[in-house]
Amino acid sequence: MKFVTWNVNGLRACMNKGFMDYFQEMDADMFGIQETKMQEDQKSFDFEGYFEYWNNAIKKGYSGTLVYTKHKPLSVRNGLEDGKYNDEGRIITVEYESFYFVTVYVPNSKEGLARIDYRIQFEADFLAYLKRLDQHKPVILCGDLNVAHKEIDLKNPKANEQNAGYSVQERTCFQELLDGGFVDTFRLLYPMKVQYTWWSYMFNARANNAGWRIDYFVLSARLIDKVKSIEIHDHVHGSDHCPVVLEMDL
Repeated sequence: MKFVTWNVNGLRACMNKGFMDYFQEMDADMFGIQETKMQEDQKSFDFEGYFEYWNNAIKKGYSGTLVYTKHKPLSVRNGLEDGKYNDEGRIITVEYESFYFVTVYVPNSKEGLARIDYRIQFEADFLAYLKRLDQHKPVILCGDLNVAHKEIDLKNPKANEQNAGYSVQERTCFQELLDGGFVDTFRLLYPMKVQYTWWSYMFNARANNAGWRIDYFVLSARLIDKVKSIEIHDHVHGSDHCPVVLEMDL
């Protein structure tokens, strides 16, 4: 099976920058999208052969997640069990017979870590949720986790210490996710590879490859032996993020 994750930073804008061609080229089984920045009723496009599941933010033009899948799920949940975080459309869980597929757009802590308390609470609630899922069946988590875990995961680690996305608090939360029985698939397969998934629109960052790796596939540890490949498609434009593609023998 082929899985793709991409923070499109506005799906309607990305549609005008090659999204449809890339989507069709990939022919993925499941496609997780973050930061749709639109409501489902605003769309003017469809993808034949796919079921689609939206989680829209209440605020128009903000956040939002979306899953396209060729395979009809057993169930679909937005947010946590009680619907928490649906106001910002951040989580979709799609259940199948042998696994859960979860796409997430983790909150940005903002300049000066102005939203760090909200972010840390989200991380705690979300990790507890993933652990509950994992007790029933393994989890394939994808999305924009808004954190670079180690120095190798961003171009300028020293200059970004305690900036949003590379604070001690955020990196600690990511480590707690790994310690909780989950695996960063790309880093497991490529321990020393330097490759990024996000570049600022400022300072010619993408042209200079001054990026961050903040988009992930994180798997329940017992799924790792089913991984065939994982690739960061940094040649694909259309957003300030690029897609990540995972293939598994499921």
